[in-house]
This record gives sequence, C-alpha cells and structure tokens, in this order.
Amino acid sequence: MDLDFTMEEEQFRAEVRAFLKAKLPARIADKVRTGKRLTKKDHEEWHAILHERGWLASHWPPEYGGPGWTTAQAHIFDEEVSLAYAPRVVPFGVSMLGPVLIKFGSSAQKKHWLPRILDGSDWWCQGYSEPGAGSDLASLKMSAVRQGSHYLVNGQKTWTTLAQYADMIFCLVRTSTEGKKQAGISFLLIDMKSPGVEVRPIITLEGEHEVNEVFFTNVRVPVENLVGEENMGWTYAKYLLTYERTSEARVGAATAALSFLKQIAQTEQKGGRPLAEDPLFAARIARVEIDLENMKTTNLRVLAGSGSSAAPLELSAMLKIRGTEIRQELASLARIALGPYAQPFVSEALDEDYQGAPIGPDYAAGIAAHYFNERKLSIFAGSNEVQREIITKVSLEL
Repeated sequence: MDLDFTMEEEQFRAEVRAFLKAKLPARIADKVRTGKRLTKKDHEEWHAILHERGWLASHWPPEYGGPGWTTAQAHIFDEEVSLAYAPRVVPFGVSMLGPVLIKFGSSAQKKHWLPRILDGSDWWCQGYSEPGAGSDLASLKMSAVRQGSHYLVNGQKTWTTLAQYADMIFCLVRTSTEGKKQAGISFLLIDMKSPGVEVRPIITLEGEHEVNEVFFTNVRVPVENLVGEENMGWTYAKYLLTYERTSEARVGAATAALSFLKQIAQTEQKGGRPLAEDPLFAARIARVEIDLENMKTTNLRVLAGSGSSAAPLELSAMLKIRGTEIRQELASLARIALGPYAQPFVSEALDEDYQGAPIGPDYAAGIAAHYFNERKLSIFAGSNEVQREIITKVSLEL
C-alpha cells in the first residue's frame, strides 16, 4: 500500500483548507478549541454550511447527495476539519440512519427522509440502549404491536444523546417474542412530538446534559415508518453499528487532539523547562502518537479494502477499541499537562458569554469536562469488552 497522498489528493487538501478558512465561523472554531459549550444553533449553522457546499454526507453515494469522494479524500477532509476546530457533524441522521435508509429503506422513505437529513429539517437521535439492554442490545424489551395502520409502542430507551433537541428518533423495538431474541426486532422511525413521548435528562459526570431517558407510552407510529421488513431489524441494526463503530475511530479528532497536546506540552513548564522535554511525559506522547499512526494506516487500509466508509463487523470493532483508547489517553495527558489548571471545573466558564476571570490559559476551562466526558468512550456504541468478543467470535468462527 502506498502511504503517500497523490498530487491530486494534496490539491484536494488545499481546497478543503481554503474552504475552512473562508466558511468556518471563527466564533464556532474558537468554542471548539477552548472546549466551550456548543449550542443546537452552532451545530445547525455548521451543518447548513457543509450542506450548501455539498460536503455534508461524505460517505453517501452522489445520487443521494454525497460528494463521491474516495477513501483518501474522506480521510483528508476528516483530518482537516478537525485540525481547523470545526464541530463534529451530529452523526445520528447523516452517519447512522442515512446509510441504513439508502440500503434498506423503501423508495418513499429515501425520497422523504434523506433530503430532510441533508437540509437539517429533522434532528435525529438514536433509540438503541435500554435499561438492561445496552451492550446486550438484543435483550431489548420496548414493544411495538401492530394495530391496523399503525404500531402501538411502549417502553423506554436510555443514554439517548441529544434527544432534547431531536425531532425524530430511530428505534429498535420488539415485534415478536418467538424464536431467538435477535429474530423479533424491528426498526421504526418515531416522531418525537408524538403524544406519549417523554424526554427526561441524565446529567453526566462532568455536569452536562448530553444524554437522556426517553419514555414511550402508547405511542402510535404509522406502519409506513417501519424500515425494511418486520422482525428483520437486527440485520439493519448491525449494519448501522458498523458505521457507528468505524466512525468512532475518529482519526481526525485524535490527530487534532495530539497536535493540541503537543502545543500544551511546549507551553507548560516542568522544572523550568517545557513539559515536552520531560522524558516520561515525552515517552507517553510518543507512545500514543505511534498508536495513532498505526490506526490511521489500518483505518485507510480497511476502508479502501471494503470499498465503503464502514469496515466489516470485526474490523469496525477493532477500530472502535483502538480509537476510543487513544482518545482517552490524549484527554488524560492533556489534563496531566495542565496540572492545577485542569482541576478547577467552573461550569459557567464553558458558556460563550462568560465574563469571569479565566483560570489558567483560555483552553484550560474545558479540559476537565472533556476528560470526564471521554470516560464514556469505552462503553458506548457497544463496550470495548463486547467488541473484543465480536473480534474473537468472527476470527475463530465461533
């Protein structure tokens, strides 16, 4: 495999940089750089800018609004937007539901929902995990009973990211209790404004409202909102998870975090010298950089080989494990590098209009919150322990 980018790919990189310089709002980039809170409006603004340029759904086929990029172009774009401190595109519609609808949705569903994902008409959230059915997802209990032209849905989802903003939720529901537990699951699209839907916040370790519980009580869902065939939802769920887990490698984000960490290590002092010159700290940076470079190569090799933006099941599991471990290590090193500045956690300092005196450098306010938020990486999208089981079962054909 040739690891060098071609002249055309480097020209594409220059085009992306020029676009980011012209179109990425400095206000939003500064919030990302300093770890400030991003609002719904911030996400929607960046979503609209990318959509206008035709670069929002980098992995969709051109006939549905994708740019038709190669694997290398998608990699370059991911790296450059991260290094420019652009917000991450909220993934639930573009990166998760979109590919499922393109592969398994009806013509009517594609015609209706895909343009609305692109133009931001609908903010989607993901209804997978339930109390008692997180890593063991197939044990889910939320029921959907067919009653004529609609399903009657009852149950609960949890850890539902940004459900407080969502217009729609895609859910795995149980439509049959016969046979294997994986066999009775279906994939439904549910309007969050439907009577009987209730969202309750969960405040996470860093004090933020990012995830929620969502309760469904006698919610009526039109039959036409069933994706694919009834009781075949497990197949669609696994397909979606390959995209989710592959995207969680987040090579671009890790590359940007490593660059940021090196800047901190050059600025912060230990014994009168830059922290970067401390042998033990330098060794930890070198270790994580080696891991990241290995993952970059693997990510490109796997995606180029698969011909899509999602790796096969066992390889997406591997990328998820390494990607989340690397990002957790980078967050940990940033917190160590800042020493006492990373300890004070002033929630108000994460607001855009905060007028108080900063504690340490301007990027210090969000370091602790970011560190605590990143602790979840190794358990969401299927815990890393579950991913190792998947790798073992597939590799040994168990």
